Amino acid sequence: MTTVDQPTGVDFHFDIMCPYAYQTSLWMREVRDVAGIDVRWRFFSLEEINRVEGKKHPWERSWSYGWSMMRVGAYLRRQDMSLLDRWYDAAGRALHVDGRKPHRPEVAEAILGELGLDPGMVAEAIDDPTTGDEVRAEHDLVVSKGGFGVPTLIFDDGQALFGPVLVDPPQGDAALRLWGCVTGWLEFPHLYELQRPKAPADIDAIATTFSAYLDARDWFTIQTDTP
Repeated sequence: MTTVDQPTGVDFHFDIMCPYAYQTSLWMREVRDVAGIDVRWRFFSLEEINRVEGKKHPWERSWSYGWSMMRVGAYLRRQDMSLLDRWYDAAGRALHVDGRKPHRPEVAEAILGELGLDPGMVAEAIDDPTTGDEVRAEHDLVVSKGGFGVPTLIFDDGQALFGPVLVDPPQGDAALRLWGCVTGWLEFPHLYELQRPKAPADIDAIATTFSAYLDARDWFTIQTDTP
């Protein structure tokens, strides 16, 4: 057992397409705003980690839903992390709250326009192969640590935690209490798993929260078994 200092920053790895990561990102923004935590938005590809053998890698496609959305995010982040923050917030809200389809190029362009940004940056990001390299490098980093999904938090000391997986993200003092619970795990490097079983009522609550996403998605959800 080791004693660790309270983290002041975190890399938050996400895939825009993931409804759980979106819910957790709302909590993470609340923690950032209340406690001044430095949140650095990073990427992880569910398309790649759940790829069926024989299917194309996402970087082998001209446009690939979450992967391409993250490439746009990487392009924006090169200018300012705050632009990626705004992009994830707007595209995530579009899919997971409003039931729009930001994974379609024309909708992604429209969302950039709504943010006061140049819609042409979607094409610019996809035409630049290094945006894909950037997403892939951050995905590979999580995998190298044994990561398998999102949200994954990587702290400045190198420790990685999957989660928290939640709906109805807490706010204010409750958000800070959850942050304390999550970061408390860092003191115990061999504490690997703690999970709440989902009763039927929990499944119903999750389905209600994810209803917009379920209606808007253009794919079947594939999830590999976790280690």
